[in-house]
Amino acid sequence: MTSNHLRVNPSGTIAPIKNVAACRALVEALITAPAHVPNVGMFSGFSGYGKTMAADYCRNTTGAIMIEVFDSWTRKKFCASLLIELGVPKPRGSLSDMMDEIVERLGDDPRLIIIDEAHTAVDRSMVELIRQINKLAHAPMLLVGEEDLPKKLSAFENADNLVLERVLAQPCDLDDARALARLYVPRVEIADDLLAAFVRETGGRARRIVSTLQAANTWAVNTGSAEIDASSYRGRIVTGALPTRRQRAA
Repeated sequence: MTSNHLRVNPSGTIAPIKNVAACRALVEALITAPAHVPNVGMFSGFSGYGKTMAADYCRNTTGAIMIEVFDSWTRKKFCASLLIELGVPKPRGSLSDMMDEIVERLGDDPRLIIIDEAHTAVDRSMVELIRQINKLAHAPMLLVGEEDLPKKLSAFENADNLVLERVLAQPCDLDDARALARLYVPRVEIADDLLAAFVRETGGRARRIVSTLQAANTWAVNTGSAEIDASSYRGRIVTGALPTRRQRAA
């Protein structure tokens, strides 16, 4: 049986933004929870806040199992995908057979299970599967999903009672933007006033900030600029706004 302690994997690089730290702290609480304490966690927030990036970091640093639920999935597909991650290349049998094998394998190797797009799992009637796996194998679980995930799961009292902590992902701030800039555009000095504009215009969404930083890097290279600020930058900021056509002169 493997240890439940965090296993550090130094491979890969990720910006140390606050949502990554918050997700990692939640994961550590789940992994180290005593046997008599619930060990399901919820990490939710609006799209683009970097939840999947944070969860993937936790997967890499703890040796966790991670699956992403899609809208087309059935309950059997959920179990088959989890078994593949547990080392079964071609899962077979009924849904009940697969559940038995999942519980058996997690009993021998109680790794953290990360379920991304967990709000979809709720919508697709997979809550009871998740509850049974956690109850029978007592494997720690992290449910990652959109802002309304806590509300959706609250409709299922038996499953909701298993939640130890609910953490809301937060929009990026200036410190986070600095960390992302150091990782993604290390050769360009971006002034704080421009980074603050990036945060404001993107709504603090990490995904849009990263895309904006890539655009800023391209603009800096094309203009030969090693340093850029709000007064000099004429490049693109990814706001998510729909494009509009320019009106032609009459």
